Amino acid sequence: MLKAGIVGLPNVGKSTLFNAVTRTRKAQAANYPFCTIDPNIGIVTVPDERLQVLQKIAKTNVVIPAAIEFVDIAGLVKGASAGEGLGNKFLTHIREVDAIVQVVRCFEDADIHHVAGNVDPVRDIETITTELVLSDLEAVKKRLHSVAKDAKRGDKVAQAEEAVLKKLEPHLDAGKPALTLELTPEDKAISRLFWLMTDKPTIFACNVKESDLATADTNSYVEQVRAYTKTHFACEAVVISAQIESDLVDLTPEEAAEFLKELGVKESGVGVLIRATYHLLGLRTYFTAGEKEVRAWTIHAGDTAPKAAGVIHSDFERGFIKSETVAYEDLVRCGSVAAAREKGLYRMEGKEYVVKDGDVLLFKFNV
Repeated sequence: MLKAGIVGLPNVGKSTLFNAVTRTRKAQAANYPFCTIDPNIGIVTVPDERLQVLQKIAKTNVVIPAAIEFVDIAGLVKGASAGEGLGNKFLTHIREVDAIVQVVRCFEDADIHHVAGNVDPVRDIETITTELVLSDLEAVKKRLHSVAKDAKRGDKVAQAEEAVLKKLEPHLDAGKPALTLELTPEDKAISRLFWLMTDKPTIFACNVKESDLATADTNSYVEQVRAYTKTHFACEAVVISAQIESDLVDLTPEEAAEFLKELGVKESGVGVLIRATYHLLGLRTYFTAGEKEVRAWTIHAGDTAPKAAGVIHSDFERGFIKSETVAYEDLVRCGSVAAAREKGLYRMEGKEYVVKDGDVLLFKFNV
């Protein structure tokens, strides 16, 4: 299962957000730096309204959503790349995740200490970026040194690595994250082998106060984050209120919906964040639907039907014959598989078919 790491400066709401997305009280949240030392890990279900619609069509009581893993990582401070704070530990943990959710404080509160003394979200992003870039730069220099001899004597793999590393080094040295370096698909594949932290897909979570959630789009701090991340990262920034989300943990879905309605908010920010992170990881969903259960299955964007079948069981992929396929929208519009089949919207797909997000599939196999 792919992992998304929640990172940020101390006291920006990381642990509170982790508790909200995992619907637990697993992570300690307190008003002092380094409250989190060892990372907390939780499985998070991906909110998907399509499941409830398919449940009615399939007439089943069992619904199983897709899931991803979130990791709450210790707060980073200036100098982490040189070992300040919990720097080395933090950097080790962040290397192990597949994507980064960077929580940025976008609220004023005199009772909650800020490690830099005042709220400045762009400065905070730059602090973290600088530390990650410095650590990556050191890693690139070490790798360059280690491949130099093999590259010099004509080793093709070493030469390919060296060429990419020599593109990365000046880019990182200029303070820019690796993910913003334009590389060919072949070079990108090589770059991924280096496990650079600034090469990981990243999304920014703007943490606002409860009273600011309904009007977050006009919040000056949020505007700053969105403008900065669009320019410097080409990344998405979503708005959440970690404290509100934490309060929702103990409510029923109906109570939570009523609470959000009173705040003038249609949907929980956590739901938006989880779905955005899911897509950030390059993940997509297909469904199986029958009387036994409706289930969301996780695949990577671009996976073919046999690969998708293998998610259920390796035998399905090994003995794949064909997949009976209908698009979610077509099934909903028709109201049943039988009606979709009558209209020619329920079709057979072979081994080359690339599964689309929302496809409802039934596999035929033989082993």
